[in-house]
Amino acid sequence: MFCKIWVTSALCAVALSAPTLTYSPGAAERPAEMQILSEYFSMLGQKVQAGRNMAAAPVCNMNSAVLPVASPTPLPAVSTGLSLKHVAIGRGTQNYSCTTGNQTAAPVALGAVATLYNATCVASTYPDLLSILPNVALQFNLTSPNQASLSPSNLAISGHHFFSNATTPDFNLNTAAMNLGFAPCAKNNTVPAPATAPKGQGGVGNGAVPWLKLITKDGATGNLEEIYRVNTAGGQPPATCAGMPTTFEVQYASEYWFFEKL
Repeated sequence: MFCKIWVTSALCAVALSAPTLTYSPGAAERPAEMQILSEYFSMLGQKVQAGRNMAAAPVCNMNSAVLPVASPTPLPAVSTGLSLKHVAIGRGTQNYSCTTGNQTAAPVALGAVATLYNATCVASTYPDLLSILPNVALQFNLTSPNQASLSPSNLAISGHHFFSNATTPDFNLNTAAMNLGFAPCAKNNTVPAPATAPKGQGGVGNGAVPWLKLITKDGATGNLEEIYRVNTAGGQPPATCAGMPTTFEVQYASEYWFFEKL
């Protein structure tokens, strides 16, 4: 499905095109946010320059992609017999509720909504670039849940993430361009995000949501078996409901790794 491609050419197009998302309000006044973007474009420039000296295109080989490992406590390993099928950057919101009148209560998670963007070839070819994409994507505001590409990377939509009920995260990877399957899931394991994980837009927020291992439920298609949420950025609510509305959203981004049984 993913064969030899000119990843470097795609990166050149990114470097020369204007972002399709607007910066979050007041970005220029937040040095941390500008530093994140500066780091991304600097790394991107290095990749483009190196690509100009390549004799042949890089190979988009999923066998060379390595799932990030949380430290100091890793998630359980991918089950034997599974192969990597897809990698996506998820960009959306974690959703919460608060009980009216109870300011000391902790917000209750209501699930999440995110658009998924195809990062499979970036994962196999430029893992260092992939690792900072969630934080970079978090600095740009989504203008619609069907936004065609993820700025500033210009990654194309590969699916959507949502909750069908309070305990079932769903991933729909069936799009006009790709037909990778649908996966209702259950949480298998969770570990805290690393202490250095991005807290929120511009470096301001309550922290990054945990890393997860999910397993698919009955009804999954496309041979999808396990999904990992790693390299999370933002998404955590405040510790209490003090000053918060009945329902609210917290911006987040993440890598999602999808594994199938062949």
